[in-house]
Amino acid sequence: MTNIYDLRLEALESFMESNGQKKFRASQVFDWIYKKKVVTFKEMTNLSQDVIELLEANFEIKTLEKVIESKSVDGTVKYLYGLQDGNLIETVVMNHDYGYSICVTSQVGCNMGCRFCASGILKKKRNLTAGEIMSQIIESERAYGKRISYVVVMGIGEPFDNYEHLMTFLTNANSPKGLEIVARHMTVSTCGIVPKIKEYADEQLQINLAISLHAPNNDVRNQLMPINKAYPIEQVIDAIRYYMTKTNRRITIEYILIDELNDKKEHAYELLKLLKGLNVYVNLIPYNEVTEAPFKRSKRENQEAFYDVLKKGGMNATLRKEQGHDINAACGQLRSQNL
Repeated sequence: MTNIYDLRLEALESFMESNGQKKFRASQVFDWIYKKKVVTFKEMTNLSQDVIELLEANFEIKTLEKVIESKSVDGTVKYLYGLQDGNLIETVVMNHDYGYSICVTSQVGCNMGCRFCASGILKKKRNLTAGEIMSQIIESERAYGKRISYVVVMGIGEPFDNYEHLMTFLTNANSPKGLEIVARHMTVSTCGIVPKIKEYADEQLQINLAISLHAPNNDVRNQLMPINKAYPIEQVIDAIRYYMTKTNRRITIEYILIDELNDKKEHAYELLKLLKGLNVYVNLIPYNEVTEAPFKRSKRENQEAFYDVLKKGGMNATLRKEQGHDINAACGQLRSQNL
C-alpha cells in the first residue's frame, strides 16, 4: 500500500477527483499530515467517513521505528531508524544558534564507494522513497521535541542516484501545504554525478547545491572517490559553470581535510586556482575518522594553514565547527556498527 508521504499534492488532488471527491480534500489531508502530524486517517476530523475509508483503502501513514538514539554533549543527536522492511538508516539532528537542522539519508547503503566514508562500507540495498526521507524529519521532530527548519540531504547514500524520490521529497518539504521549509534552508549534496547536476540546474530551484570535491586534482580525487573516474574534476567544474549559468546561484564545495593526503598548503593553492572565477563557498571539514578506513584527521595547524591560504587568496571559506564527534556522527558509522 502506498505511503501517503510519497505523494505530491497534485497527485493526491488527481486521486481525489478520480474517486468522486473534491480537489480541496487533498489540501486538507496535507494539512493533517504535515502541519498537525497525525498518524492515522481517523484523526482527520474535518473529513467525512467515506473520504477516510477511501484513504484507508488506498494509503497508509508509514512511520519509522527508533532503534537507537545517541546524544552528544554539544546537543547533536543521531537516530538509527528501522524501516518497515527491516533495513536501518541514520538521521542526525543538530542544534545551532540559528535553529535546528537535520541531515537525512536518501538510500539504504551507498554504491559510490568513497574510501573515507562509512556510508559506503555497506553497499546500496535500495533507494528510499520520498516518504521514507520525509519521515526522518517527522519522526525526528517528535523525538527531539523541536521544530526543524534546516535540511541537508547529506546522510547515507547519493541523493542524485535517487533523483525522482529526492525531488518529490524536496517539493513536499518546501511546499506551503507541506512542511513549509524555506528553499534556501535546504541543501542537496552530491559526490559529482555530472548529468544530474545539470538536470538539477534545469529545475531552476532555490534549494542549495553542495558538491563533495575533497581534492584539488584528479590524482588525489581518484584515491578517495571512484566516481572521479567516471566524472573527473574537469567535468565537475564544467557542471558547476553550467549550474551557475542556469541559476545564478552559489555552490558550496565540501572539502574534507585528511592528514597528508589533501591538506597541505600546495593543495590549498591548487584548489584556489581550480575554483578561480567561480561563485563558490568552500566548507572545510575536519575528517571524522572511520575504523574501516586508513585515513587520519588533518592536524589542527594544517587545517588552519589551509584555511588561511584560501582566505588570503580571496576565497569565501569556513572551517567547519565540529559537532557530534563523541557519538561517531560521520555518516554510516552508527548503522555499520549496529549491523
